[in-house]
Amino acid sequence: MASTFTCLDYHVVFSTKYRKPLIHERMREELYQYLGGIIRGEGGCLREIGGMPDHLHLLVGLPPTIALSDAVRIFKASSSKWVNERDDCATKFQWQTGYAAFSVSFSQREAVQRYIQNQRDHHRQRSFQEELIELLERHHIEYDPQYVFEQEHVG
Repeated sequence: MASTFTCLDYHVVFSTKYRKPLIHERMREELYQYLGGIIRGEGGCLREIGGMPDHLHLLVGLPPTIALSDAVRIFKASSSKWVNERDDCATKFQWQTGYAAFSVSFSQREAVQRYIQNQRDHHRQRSFQEELIELLERHHIEYDPQYVFEQEHVG
């Protein structure tokens, strides 16, 4: 083959540190736009973004020149820095250390986009924790429940 041809779409999910509801209504759209710019800057394409005050879902197309782990690290580091530099940031903003990512075939892209668009409806019926466990199980990803979410240590 004379060229390289790829369609590398991922459904990426990550939460705020300790799942604190820090993604406020007043900054949500700007955060989404900022993340879109970061993704485009890395040669990717933000196909959909949505979430709740404590987590985000991204449907992102990435070029084969960047590893998914590197891309997510860049997305999270750049966006948390941006949030912390805002005048309306009352408390330190951080993302949880890990993330979940699932490959998405072209034939399922629209279904994942609708899923992300309907986050508010999903969370009327189940928590983020329940949602993430369901996604992990649907994709046959083994996990230890005690290590799915970072726990805030008191003391």
